Amino acid sequence: MSGKTVTRADLTEAVYQEVGLSRNESAELVELVLEEIAQSLISGEDVKISSFGSFLVRNKGERVGRNPKTGEEVPIGPRRVVVFRPSQVLKERVSRRS
Repeated sequence: MSGKTVTRADLTEAVYQEVGLSRNESAELVELVLEEIAQSLISGEDVKISSFGSFLVRNKGERVGRNPKTGEEVPIGPRRVVVFRPSQVLKERVSRRS
């Protein structure tokens, strides 16, 4: 693994290089897209990006956890979590790069 993490700045630079918008416009576009995805997930909607994957909101029920140091049981409350499911196209592209 390369250990490289793609950042907002990297996405902005890619938009700048590929689309030809100014750097400020590219940054605004990236922020708008990420904000739209976040707002959709917050409101409970799933987000599907064709040939990439889906972001889903799952409700996890209450459960009992365990403190690893003491072994004490601790209740973990119900919560909502975001799950990413890659598309078959993305899975195939990633597996070819191995």
